[in-house]
Amino acid sequence: MALEVKLGVKGMTCAACVARVERALQRAEGVEEARVNLTTEEAFLRLKEGVDLKEVLKRVEEAGYEPVLARAEIPVKGMTCAACVARVERAIQRLPGVVSAVVNLTAEKAFVEYLPDTVSLARIRQAIREAGYEPLEGGEEAGKEAPTYRKDLLLALPFALLTLLLAMGPMLSLPRLPEALQAFTALPALYAGRRFFRQALAEVRHRAFGMSTLVALGAGSAYLYSFLVLLFPEALPEQARHLYFEAGAVILALILLGKHLEEGAKGKASEAIRKLLSLRPKTARVVQEGEEKEIPAEALIPGDLVRVLPGERIPADGVVVEGQSHVDESMLTGEPLPKAKGPGDEVVGGTVNGEGALLVRVSRVGEATVLAQMARMVEEAQAYKPRVQELADRIASVFVPVVLGIALLTFLLWLLWGPGLSHAFVAALSVLLIACPCAMGLATPAAIAVATGRAAQLGLLFRKGTALEALARADTVVLDKTGTLTLGRPTLVQVLPFGLSREEALSLAAALERGSEHPIAKAVLEAAKDLPSLPAEEVRALPGEGVEGWVGGRRLYLGGPALMDRLGIPLPEEARALPETGYTPLYLAEEGRLLSAFAVFDPPRPEAKEAVAALKALGLRPLLLTGDHPAPAKRVAEAVGIPEVLAGVRPEGKVEAVKRLQESGRKVVFVGDGINDAAALAQADVGLAMGSGTDIALEAGDAILLIPDLRGVVNAILLARRTLRTIYLNFFWAYAYNVLLIPVAAGALYPFTGLLLNPMLAAAAMSLSSLFVLTNSLRLRGFRPPSFTAA
Repeated sequence: MALEVKLGVKGMTCAACVARVERALQRAEGVEEARVNLTTEEAFLRLKEGVDLKEVLKRVEEAGYEPVLARAEIPVKGMTCAACVARVERAIQRLPGVVSAVVNLTAEKAFVEYLPDTVSLARIRQAIREAGYEPLEGGEEAGKEAPTYRKDLLLALPFALLTLLLAMGPMLSLPRLPEALQAFTALPALYAGRRFFRQALAEVRHRAFGMSTLVALGAGSAYLYSFLVLLFPEALPEQARHLYFEAGAVILALILLGKHLEEGAKGKASEAIRKLLSLRPKTARVVQEGEEKEIPAEALIPGDLVRVLPGERIPADGVVVEGQSHVDESMLTGEPLPKAKGPGDEVVGGTVNGEGALLVRVSRVGEATVLAQMARMVEEAQAYKPRVQELADRIASVFVPVVLGIALLTFLLWLLWGPGLSHAFVAALSVLLIACPCAMGLATPAAIAVATGRAAQLGLLFRKGTALEALARADTVVLDKTGTLTLGRPTLVQVLPFGLSREEALSLAAALERGSEHPIAKAVLEAAKDLPSLPAEEVRALPGEGVEGWVGGRRLYLGGPALMDRLGIPLPEEARALPETGYTPLYLAEEGRLLSAFAVFDPPRPEAKEAVAALKALGLRPLLLTGDHPAPAKRVAEAVGIPEVLAGVRPEGKVEAVKRLQESGRKVVFVGDGINDAAALAQADVGLAMGSGTDIALEAGDAILLIPDLRGVVNAILLARRTLRTIYLNFFWAYAYNVLLIPVAAGALYPFTGLLLNPMLAAAAMSLSSLFVLTNSLRLRGFRPPSFTAA
């Protein structure tokens, strides 16, 4: 069984870093898949069971990066012997993301190393508790640190400006100070940029170059060259005796400024996850033996009773036991209207209770809650790489060596045929600084992070990042009927009994359907709710046909025309004509004869017509695919404006229908309820499962619409198309920037202007390229669903 973990990776700055970390991880034994996201600074890994995580972490370190590893000392109460120690260790080590666990009986402590992006300290404590011991409050030593670019920037900026002022003093009619002073004022700026030099050494050591190599070479060589000019001026021609201390200092200050702004933009790109997790209340009011007491919400366990007062957030997923209220779920589903809740209704942790107090029995806590699942889905979807990013990663792996080669060639050409060493140095320096693999690495993850976060706010969860790209390229939307195109709440509109009373026919049918969750079964049960309940035995579902079972000693069948045809049961004229009325027929029979016919109708969703019109306006081909009889399917299709109908299709036939569309070159989106349509959802290029705020754990489908509203399909496609356009624009800028400006930095305009690009401007342009990509991606936060107009 494969194990999935998330590993934080510090020190990545560009697409070359991403490619390097991925290669390092893929070489580790037992790693089946490795995907690295630059925006979130995380690696998503699928590992074989029993993999040593220390070996995986070692690979990251050998590549020159820092895996995010947390350590904790947890006091454990109740251990008495070595068997206790072994039990606690096994309980902790079984958790995904635990690197090591050592328990000391004498100290009564568990020393744990773990991946904080995969498993939490609270979950580790819970595992100890589940093993039968009591974890006490312990301290967490290390975790993900906040970015320190701001601190370094505040150090670099004033000294960079001071160095620049000293260098430009004569031009500003200021007193001329000793040039050697610049060497000292530039040093704090170089120290502030020490991370780049440290990372560059690691890159050189592993012969894998990235952005830090370019920055360190640029700023470091500017300082070193200037220092040599100060020490040995006679060794250089007079025209080459220029100082570039201010260039080295300002370069680092500008790049630190760019990285600081970039970190802020990255934070905004992942803001949706933080907002989701921030919905969790800190405390809960638990009712025990008639008394209420306040405890930390993370201490709740399934079965606890919690009191939620008006205006409070619900602390965990659960079921209402007592009380009536309306609950605002808009922060989870995007649905604006509060939902009425009463005894038996499910509620979601993080949502806001309305006007009435509720008593809720907790059903899910921690990572099992809807909120945690939503956050996890958003994070996993953000790790996806479209094909264009995979190509960019391959390019990035050779990009920096190519830039180094161009810089060297630029230096040699200017040295041999240019005005002199100083020009050669400035041109090579500018080439090093203007090249930007960062923008390439951020082009996709930044856009996808913003898009998936925005989608979550609109009630659309992507379980797979591939769904975004596939949705953007889709040209056909196949819609299931019952519960998808229709309300899924059919009503029984007609009963035709043959040889028995209407009430008896309904009672027999209800006996067979009792316990079923199918919408048609619910219609039968609703119609028979006031009739005596009959017991049924050996009830068995007949996939695609109906059900069979024993009621009152009689073997009965309940299903559609296909079941009657298979059983060879003749249908009277009025029963046979029932489907032609546009209603769904349901037949009750026993061996050899029909007992009753029922007419069921499921009306279309009120928004279905405008949603279908919007899909057509986007150039998509809508198609209705259903197991229902052709007449009711056609009736619904005509009502909403779908021209193509495939009716009477069994579940396996739906898969074949999707396959045929794909074989004809169509890119198919299948929209279904995620239960009966699981196979078709999986076969389609994109499976969109229509769920609700409490059933996001649906395994079928690449994405889930938390609000059962077909306009969400339109919104999903529009957002996906806009995301793909954003990604392409990001890549266009990243490549066009380098293609256009590297020659400029090398001196392509010198013959026309007599000027070379200032290295400080090159450094600023490098930072601006990444900021453009991030800012362009952040525009997706402003995506608004269109205003629909019924056609």
